[in-house]
Amino acid sequence: MSPIAVTGATGNLGGRVARRLADAGRSQSLLVRDPARAPRLAGATVAEAEFADHDAVRRALDGIPTVLMVSAAESTDRVNRHRAFVDAAAAAGVAHLVYISFAGAAPDATFTLARDHWATERHIEASGLGFTFLRDNLYADFLPAMVGDDDVLRGPAGNGRVAAVAQDDIADAATAVLTDPGPHAGRTYELTGPAALTLGEVADVLSAATGRTITYHPETVEEAYRSRAGYGAPDWQLDAWVSTYTAIANGELSEVTDAVPTLTGHPATSLADLLRRRRDG
Repeated sequence: MSPIAVTGATGNLGGRVARRLADAGRSQSLLVRDPARAPRLAGATVAEAEFADHDAVRRALDGIPTVLMVSAAESTDRVNRHRAFVDAAAAAGVAHLVYISFAGAAPDATFTLARDHWATERHIEASGLGFTFLRDNLYADFLPAMVGDDDVLRGPAGNGRVAAVAQDDIADAATAVLTDPGPHAGRTYELTGPAALTLGEVADVLSAATGRTITYHPETVEEAYRSRAGYGAPDWQLDAWVSTYTAIANGELSEVTDAVPTLTGHPATSLADLLRRRRDG
């Protein structure tokens, strides 16, 4: 079996995929910025290669036909870093690139960072690489962290719905594609949870799981910027935070698909089940 390269193995999603590949007995190369943080897994080698370092990435990917590209950390130069990685992968002779994108990626997406993913997808297509795009909805795993210390989930999402997806489901889907990429060449999959919930319903599920009374406050856009101004984040990041909610309000994260069960062979994980599993360990 051919080796697989995995980026982002020091993070939540890439690390999940790397562990699944190791459990399946697949040889893999983990491309990381800091080798000291790379997980120690059977059958895995570690290569130090930052996305923007063309030569390091090309060397690391030489002879590896299939690559998982987990999108880089949010930054103003993220698209340029993505393009550099894609160009290096093409130069190394990679046959198939599996890219972790975002739901509804488009040049005019409400969620500002989804535009970065659209630009990256177009560059991958233009590179001539074989590809599969996994467009993830909002991570269900992160929903609890959106609740404030006062047990209020606030944001300008109105009554819009979000089909949030569990990271374990994304990792299962990515592993399925990486281990048998042929049937998925040129395909785009929108990965979602099994249902689309309003943030009020999310608050109810979180309340039931925690025993706390968590409520949802639908802010105006102006209120959202004011309530987040104290974090000292740059304007582009504030825009990203707020537009996460306005994308929900605009219905851009509400589609529920069968991509997770189709790719993984198991049902998509509901928010309630995710929280139950986390609680029960």
